[in-house]
Amino acid sequence: MAPGSGGGFGRRSLLRGAAVGSAALALPTLSCAAPAQARSGRPVARWGTQVGDVTATSGLVWVRSDRPARMIVETAATEAFRNARTWTGPVVGAGTDCTGVTAVHGLPPGEQIHYRVRLADPDDPRRSGEPLTGTFRTAPAHRRDGVRFLWSGDLAGQGWGINPDRGGYRVYADMRRRDPDFFLCSGDNIYADSPIEAQVTLPDGRIWRNVTTEEKAKVAETTAEFRGAFRYNLQDHHLRAFNAQVPTITQWDDHEVHNNWYPGQLLDDDRYTVKDADVLAARSLRAFSEYFPIRTLRPGREGRVYRVVRHGPLLDVFVLDMRRYRNANSPGRQTDDPQGILGAEQLRWLKRELSRSRAVWKVIASDMPLGLVVPDGKENVEAVAQGDPGAPLGRELQMAELLRHIKHRRITGTVWLTTDVHYTSAQHYAPERAAFKDFEPFWEFVSGPLHAGGFPAVKLDGTFGPRQAFVQAPDRANTSPAESPQYFGEIDIDGGSGEMTVRLRRDSGPGDGREGDDVLFSKVLQPGRVGQ
Repeated sequence: MAPGSGGGFGRRSLLRGAAVGSAALALPTLSCAAPAQARSGRPVARWGTQVGDVTATSGLVWVRSDRPARMIVETAATEAFRNARTWTGPVVGAGTDCTGVTAVHGLPPGEQIHYRVRLADPDDPRRSGEPLTGTFRTAPAHRRDGVRFLWSGDLAGQGWGINPDRGGYRVYADMRRRDPDFFLCSGDNIYADSPIEAQVTLPDGRIWRNVTTEEKAKVAETTAEFRGAFRYNLQDHHLRAFNAQVPTITQWDDHEVHNNWYPGQLLDDDRYTVKDADVLAARSLRAFSEYFPIRTLRPGREGRVYRVVRHGPLLDVFVLDMRRYRNANSPGRQTDDPQGILGAEQLRWLKRELSRSRAVWKVIASDMPLGLVVPDGKENVEAVAQGDPGAPLGRELQMAELLRHIKHRRITGTVWLTTDVHYTSAQHYAPERAAFKDFEPFWEFVSGPLHAGGFPAVKLDGTFGPRQAFVQAPDRANTSPAESPQYFGEIDIDGGSGEMTVRLRRDSGPGDGREGDDVLFSKVLQPGRVGQ
C-alpha cells in the first residue's frame, strides 16, 4: 500500500547480553567484497543471527560475515553448551553477499534450543571470529503445550528509518518482552522504493533524524542496492536482539520491490532507470532469499515464498504470496478471473494443504487484506476487495472459490492474519450479511506498521459480509512513528482448551506510562466452532 497482560520472560530463558546499547545503532556497511585492508583480522558477524521456519525438530540458522568464511553452528540444551552438536555449514562469499543458512535438525520437540554461530577462515579453521549466541524453542509435539506468536509488518517505510534520538526500532523491544515462540512478518520487510534521508521535519516543527547508508540514499534497482536495503534494518540493536531470541516466519509484499507492483508492470516512476518490475523483482527476491532463512528459498536457485509451516498439533501457518502470481491491478470488475491474486497453482496448493491439515487452528498468513478496499490510484485496486458490495467480481472470485472449498470440505479453525494498511483492525465475516453466502463465518485481524507511516482507515467491501469489531487508525496520511502508535498482534493458543486469544497491541515507548494498557482489542475464539 502507498502508504492483555504485562510483559515478562516466562518460558524462554534470557539471552545474556543480547540487547546492546544505542551506540551500536550504526554499523559498518562494508560489502563482503570490500578490499582486504578494510577487512583485516578474523571474520566478524556484525549483523546478528536469525532463525527461521522452525518445526518440532528443525530450524534454519542465518548469519552474515564481513568476508568469505565457513559457517559453523553448535546447538545444545543449555547456555553452557555441554554435549553440543556441531553443524558444518556453507562457505559464505560474495555470491550471497556473505550470508549463509545452516539447517539444524533432529532436535527435541518443545524444547529450548541454544545455539552459537562461529565464522572461520575457509583456509585456516583455527582463525575464527567471536561466536554469536541465540536461542529458539522448537514446536511442541503434544497439544498440551500452548503456542504464543506475534505478527506485524511494514518496516522503515515512507522514509521513517532508524532514529537514534528515539532509540531505534523500539517496537522490537516491546515484542521481545512478550516472549513469543515465533514472529510472523507479513511483508514489507523493506521499502526499496523509499529512500532514507538524514532528517525529516515533522508537522509540529520537530526534527526526525535517521541513520543513513549509501544504498538507502536512492530507490533500489541493483542487486547490491536491494541487499543494502535489507542490511539497513539489521543496524538496529533492538531488531538484532529480537532476532537472536525469536524465530521468524517471513513473507514479502510490494515494497520489497516497488509500491503496488505486479508481474509484467512497466513503472511510471522517474526515479527509476530500470522500469521493468519483473527485473526489479528478480533482483529483490535474490536479496530476500539471502537475508531471510526460508526453507522454500535458496540463494541462486528457483524457489517460492508460499509454504506451510507446521507448529505442532495446535497450529499450521499457511504463508501466502499475493504478489508474484497476481494479475495486473485493475478496477476489478471481471466476471471471470482464474488468475486472481494467488495464481491458479498457488490456489490449488492452498486448497490441498488446508484439506490435509490436522491442526486445531489454520492461520492463513495473507500479505493483503480480504475485505478492505486498498486503492491503487483513482480507479484500480491493489488487494482483493474492489468496493462493489454485490456478488464477487475480479479477484473476489478466487477468494469466493477458496471460502467455498473451506466450507464444503468442513475445514475448521481458519483465521486470517494480515497487515499492509498501516493501522490495526478486526473484521468478522458472515454469510448472513454478505452478497456471497456459500462460506462459513471467519475472522480477519490486521496489525501494523512495525515502524512506518500511519494511514487512515479504508472502507469495507460488503461482498463477504464484514463487520468491523475494532479499528484504530490516524486521521491523516503518513503520520510518523513519533506521532502515531506502531502496532503488532499477538496470538495465544491454550494447550488445554485449545482456545485462541487474539490481542491487537500498540507499542509502549519507554517512560510513557502506558505499560499494561497496550492491549487495544481482544477476542477469544473456540476451537472447531463456526459462526463465532
